[in-house]
Amino acid sequence: MQLSPFHLAIPVHDLAAARRFYGEVFGLEEGRSSAQWVDFNFYGHQLVIHEHPLTAAQESAHTNPVDGHDVPVPHFGIVLSWPEWEALAERLRSFGVQFVIEPYVRFKGQVGEQATMFLLDPCGNALEFKAFQDMGQLFAK
Repeated sequence: MQLSPFHLAIPVHDLAAARRFYGEVFGLEEGRSSAQWVDFNFYGHQLVIHEHPLTAAQESAHTNPVDGHDVPVPHFGIVLSWPEWEALAERLRSFGVQFVIEPYVRFKGQVGEQATMFLLDPCGNALEFKAFQDMGQLFAK
């Protein structure tokens, strides 16, 4: 299945800290930039961090219960292969990243079983990274 790249622009109140986080901690390739924004190659998609004052969602995230955990809303992320997900979890741990929800497998033995982890960037934007052993479960009911 061929997917079109998406473009996502997010607010960051500390451009330098967010640039380091996405560039060094995640190892994302940097694209174009200016004094107020930076493009990153986010697994083949275009993620742009834009300097912006702290938002209410960044200051105090809302949560919804999912599988016994408080999932921050809003959030964004990517679905990786299982080995990529495991490697990313290890990379993030090696950088001392604090997880909102530690890496684990949710919905074990159920439709939609998936590996997931949640974290915040330095500006309070919530991210989720997930993986499926069977990618056919991505939209399964």
